[in-house]
Amino acid sequence: MKMKRILIKAVAFLFFCNSLLAINFSTVKAADYWPGSVGVTAESAIIMEQETGTILYSKNIDDEHFPASITKIMTALLVLENCDLDETVVFSADAVYGTELGSSSIARDVNEEMTVEQTLYGMMLESANECAYALGEHVAGDIPSFVDMMNAKAKELGCTHTHFNNTNGLPDDEHYTSAHDMALIARAAYSIPKFAEIVGTKNYTIPPTNKHADPTPLNNHHQMLHYYKTNKYIYDYCLGGKTGYTVVAGATLVTYAKKDGMTLICVVMKDNTTDQYLDTTNLFEYCFDNFSTYKVADFASISEDDTNVTGILSENSELIQVDKSGIIVIPKTASVLDVTAEVIPYSDESNSSVIGQLRYTYAGRNVGFANLLFTNAKTGSYPFDNLPVEKGGSGKQYIQVNYPKIGLIILIIAALVALILFIKSKSSDILLYKHRYESRHAKPSKKGMVIIRNNGRRRKRRK
Repeated sequence: MKMKRILIKAVAFLFFCNSLLAINFSTVKAADYWPGSVGVTAESAIIMEQETGTILYSKNIDDEHFPASITKIMTALLVLENCDLDETVVFSADAVYGTELGSSSIARDVNEEMTVEQTLYGMMLESANECAYALGEHVAGDIPSFVDMMNAKAKELGCTHTHFNNTNGLPDDEHYTSAHDMALIARAAYSIPKFAEIVGTKNYTIPPTNKHADPTPLNNHHQMLHYYKTNKYIYDYCLGGKTGYTVVAGATLVTYAKKDGMTLICVVMKDNTTDQYLDTTNLFEYCFDNFSTYKVADFASISEDDTNVTGILSENSELIQVDKSGIIVIPKTASVLDVTAEVIPYSDESNSSVIGQLRYTYAGRNVGFANLLFTNAKTGSYPFDNLPVEKGGSGKQYIQVNYPKIGLIILIIAALVALILFIKSKSSDILLYKHRYESRHAKPSKKGMVIIRNNGRRRKRRK
């Protein structure tokens, strides 16, 4: 059955690839349409769109730098993937005393107990290094094992300039990453709702524990989110993020922001403590002013009155559909008609119906994707085509062919033709069998009896 399903999906995918010949987009030059750059003081910086992973801005994004406390985004990602929030974390002596003296802390004691959720808030809001250490031990048993998990996850996410050596980002020659890799990690983490909730929390209170009789108040240190020491960097569209700083790393900052339905990730590395916020704000404004997102559903969901699709055999049934939740990100000066689409084989372990992707490119850059789903549901048309020009489409018409039904009809006709030819080839044998049967069992006619008698007399005369 498994092999059968694979074959069915493979055949269906080939049919769909053939039908994609109907999609026709024009190409454009990157220099003509991609918005100009903006200057920042950070040595490395990147803006990435959350849904698609589209890179809207880049500066030295593959240069390797010390990440400082933005490391804790990876720590939080692994904790949320491997733990329940109500599990109990016990602080070991190594967690309490094994971090750099004077570094960020919420003053936990040996054998103090907190939930995973409370410890995550301590790590992400106050950047508490003992919380990061305790969480690493809780997940993997010891820090070296957790570090192995961090590096394996980085590789899984496509990071190529990253190596972690601790859970908190304290200085280590073997602990580094790049702005691009950090954006990949930040994007993966933000796809987890609890992570988004934590980094977007301004204040949190840890209740009394077995070692502390009083509650522990926590404040988010990200100054673009809310007042922390100053309100001069508040940014209305900020969703949260993570700060970082050491002398060797300089200021590092990861920030999430959303405006007009578009969520962006900004990473700046090797910056200074004041310009990190100014750089981030300027980059967000640049991207929000120059880019827009478009849902595939805006162009794929077309009523029958708006389309000129002709379905062979009076149906528009396809084995493959484009997931209409897909998104593209392009400059505001561009049109969806400038986007090109390419079919890429792809599988998703969490969704067995996904058998490929439409990868959208604009000006030589990846700008989004839509999953290809194996289904028997009805579909109206393909993205951006068969839509009137006045509604933003190409105005192109095509005939949508029901390949499975045509194939079935061809098989039935072929079977009927084969049956007719078989019967025809056996017709002479059937007549011969019929004649022999009748000659053995039927009574001779009077005329036949006369002929038999006459033949008998002739034989006697010859004798």
